[in-house]
Amino acid sequence: MKLAFFISLFIILYTYIGYGIVLFLLVKLKRLFGANQQIMGFEESELPMVTFVVAAYNEEDWIDGKIKNCLDFNYPKDKIEFLFVTDGSSDNTPDRVKSYNYPAGVKWNLYHSDERKGKIAAVERIMEFVKTPITIYTDANTMVNAMAIRKIVAHYKNPKVGAVAGEKRVSMEEEDSANSAGEGFYWKYESTLKKWDSELYSVVGAAGELFSLRTELYQAVPSDTVIEDFYMTLKIAMQGYKVRYESGAYAVESASASVAEELKRKIRISAGGLQAISRLIPLLNVFKYGTLSFQYISHRVLRWTLTPLSLIVLFLVNIPLCLSGHPFFIFTMLGQLAFYTLALTGYLLEKRKLKFKIFFIPYYFCVMNYSVYKGFFRFIKGSQSVVWEKAERLESKSV
Repeated sequence: MKLAFFISLFIILYTYIGYGIVLFLLVKLKRLFGANQQIMGFEESELPMVTFVVAAYNEEDWIDGKIKNCLDFNYPKDKIEFLFVTDGSSDNTPDRVKSYNYPAGVKWNLYHSDERKGKIAAVERIMEFVKTPITIYTDANTMVNAMAIRKIVAHYKNPKVGAVAGEKRVSMEEEDSANSAGEGFYWKYESTLKKWDSELYSVVGAAGELFSLRTELYQAVPSDTVIEDFYMTLKIAMQGYKVRYESGAYAVESASASVAEELKRKIRISAGGLQAISRLIPLLNVFKYGTLSFQYISHRVLRWTLTPLSLIVLFLVNIPLCLSGHPFFIFTMLGQLAFYTLALTGYLLEKRKLKFKIFFIPYYFCVMNYSVYKGFFRFIKGSQSVVWEKAERLESKSV
């Protein structure tokens, strides 16, 4: 039981704290030896053409704001092609795209199919029409900052860069649901890890809210792929290209309307993560992929496999160890009980729509790990659809 306890404790601490510390130290060491990333960028006359792909499904409440947001980009208008894909939308989203009063000279196209097959099928269908060297993807319900395209494109001056991930930000306002505290804290932590991952070697997977790739490196992925952005960018990294992280290019998304709504997303992502792990088995070979494998296992694989299991094992074996009377095991048992009490309090407060946000970080942590178990059963049953089950979100915030 002691062995199980200490192995579980190590896995948990390494996953959520230790990897960040190790990553920070490695980055510091790399900087010490003068191996900092150099972002060369393009001269104004050299700026490449880009295609900006907006995926939208029944987003009539968001799409006008999204189009306006796109038109505000600080990038030469003659070097951007906007491509809106609205497959499966049964509301007025396609009509709003068509009827929008675009300024003269704006290049835009709408691709719509009545059949809904999921985002990856829609992207696969339209990629043959993309002729620019860089493709940028975003979702309709996010607002992207004006300098995003310039910040992303600068990395592609380096021929070793195959993809660039933007930063996802969750808007948090005082009037928002307290759920935004947990979600916002999680994404701030994730952004820090991604920034260090990128500086050490490569980001291990991008978020679909804002990411890009060299169009020539695009590869069709299996049609049942659940989290295609993660899978696509890792396949590019496995070819030897770097996936960079650019915090200066960010997409702002409102928090989920409730933890229950956020849970929909987390379960789907967990099922998709496990699916991706099963399809990227070669990437576990640290002797072949070196640093990339180390980052992938530490940052992703453990979160979707051993760590949620370790949380349960740690609690269960701590009970008899605590009864032995050893002060250390009594302390760890009390610590766990205190943490889960905070999480339970967060759950009860969320039910009553009370906004004591300090309780929602442990609650959100538990929800994340619970979603892995739910996602696991969906994965083994093959019941996770590639079609999004949309989560309700709070009112949109400006960038």
